[in-house]
Amino acid sequence: MERSKFHVKKGDTVKVLAGKEKGKTGKILKVNHKKDTVIVEKINFIKRHARPGGKTRQGGIIEREGPLNVTNVNIVCPRCNDAVRIKKIVLEDKNTARACTACGEILDR
Repeated sequence: MERSKFHVKKGDTVKVLAGKEKGKTGKILKVNHKKDTVIVEKINFIKRHARPGGKTRQGGIIEREGPLNVTNVNIVCPRCNDAVRIKKIVLEDKNTARACTACGEILDR
């Protein structure tokens, strides 16, 4: 099974483009390639009701970040300071890197 390629990866700063959290920015904590989703820090909180489990886990309402579809986020360029599309470029040493389409800033270092 081939893994799909995304324009974002763990650690990127992204801006939400659609949904109830539209306009907010955060850092990607996790990428799920099978479900085409990302989990962004402090964005899209969901509540789960949990029973106490053994001696360690306490019961109650647990809040945590929920998944967002990868198509609803865009990378924030550090130079433009805005959500931008990216392109793949080939560097001098024949490696590829992601770059901002607006200003040309290389995002992978």
